[in-house]
Amino acid sequence: MKSTTRKVDSRKQIALVAHDHCKSELVRWVKENKEALAQHSLFATGTTGSLLSKETGLTITSLMSGPMGGDQQLGAMICEKKIDVLIFFWDPLSAVPHDPDVKALLRIAAVWNIPVAINRASAGYLITSPNMSQEVEIEVPDYDAYLAERI
Repeated sequence: MKSTTRKVDSRKQIALVAHDHCKSELVRWVKENKEALAQHSLFATGTTGSLLSKETGLTITSLMSGPMGGDQQLGAMICEKKIDVLIFFWDPLSAVPHDPDVKALLRIAAVWNIPVAINRASAGYLITSPNMSQEVEIEVPDYDAYLAERI
């Protein structure tokens, strides 16, 4: 597929997601990085978003709970260029009933070439990157060209 670029603003749109066994770890990480995260627009799946808002006082737009469609909502937002960064503390040792949705979310994040953190270490690298506070260009699929070829 052909590609193009898109500008990502200095104020990023960050999605925060955590499996049940990882929610407390995400809360701790968000508290540790509250000042940096407050500079961005934050989104989360339902339970995680409610918990983070309550525990940190940050403004977070909560979507549906992951198993109820929140993962798919985030995937759609990535396709619509409404999410720039995905921070997803997932539990690789526990099976979850909505595992296909989780895989689809990670797949769509890869397709649209957005940065993804899956644990504290990678989230730490992302939040401290100079790119988090400046406008950047990323390469993305040229969907218009893709459609033009198919018609």
